[in-house]
Amino acid sequence: MPLRSDPLDRLAVPDGTTVEERDLVTAGDVVVGGQSTVEFGVRGRGVVAGERVTFGGDIEAEADCRLDMWCDVAGNVLVGEDAYIGERTHIGGQLMVSGDLDIGDDVDIERGFEANGWIVIRNPMPTITFFFVYLSHLLRIGEEEAAQDAANELLSDDEGDESEGEESDADVDDADAPTGPAPLVIPRGASVSDDAWRVSTPAFVGDDCRIHGNLRAASLDVGEDNNVFGSLRAKGDITVGEGTRIHGDVTTRKGTVRIAPGAEVLGDVACEDLSLHDDAAVDGAIRARGEMSIVREFAREIE
Repeated sequence: MPLRSDPLDRLAVPDGTTVEERDLVTAGDVVVGGQSTVEFGVRGRGVVAGERVTFGGDIEAEADCRLDMWCDVAGNVLVGEDAYIGERTHIGGQLMVSGDLDIGDDVDIERGFEANGWIVIRNPMPTITFFFVYLSHLLRIGEEEAAQDAANELLSDDEGDESEGEESDADVDDADAPTGPAPLVIPRGASVSDDAWRVSTPAFVGDDCRIHGNLRAASLDVGEDNNVFGSLRAKGDITVGEGTRIHGDVTTRKGTVRIAPGAEVLGDVACEDLSLHDDAAVDGAIRARGEMSIVREFAREIE
């Protein structure tokens, strides 16, 4: 899954992400932009949240967990390594940390906390720290170029840039670049729930995912062999990948809907233009205001 220089410019759901009961589960990290609402609990390698993010369940992080100020977690926070909890954050259950704990002022933990390492009480999560967390995620999945672009944007605002020819800390040799599962990225101001995933940005869903909720975005690219228990709606283009099943309608105001071979839409399709593979299936009505074509070849276009 390619990422650009702004890691929060779209909803990005990596391969294999599932909704299990009330938890959103992914193999990689979870990155949530500020002022978002995630009504699920989340489970991933690491969890990073901006300011004023609300979680409706537990947080389980195999590695680090970083919550910026004014976050609200309805359940427990279980952390396999270190935790960084910003000031005025509320945790409705227990905070259990296997490593060190940095905790800000006026943090409310209803059922107490325990840390096996050092405990430091302060405000550990300024905006600059959150920015560098983004860079670490980019480097972990091998996006050195995107990380360098983001670092250059930050350094251009500082006093004095790096001298020409001096090696930057963000420079990583391609052969030694770390790799790992792509992060689940939820952009700033998003709302994610069992009813609907609402973002004002484009949205990308990888392969082999199981998603509960209607997807609402500027545009939608849904990969292969997914099960989406809800409808798709976008202002722009919508792509439904091979073998994916949509348990609802597919609707776009002005864009093109492209449906791959083996895909199935258990609802209506409404769009400007439609490209439908002859091995795809639509159980409901089809309304295309512009051109409608039945195709035998399909190439998925990924930004």
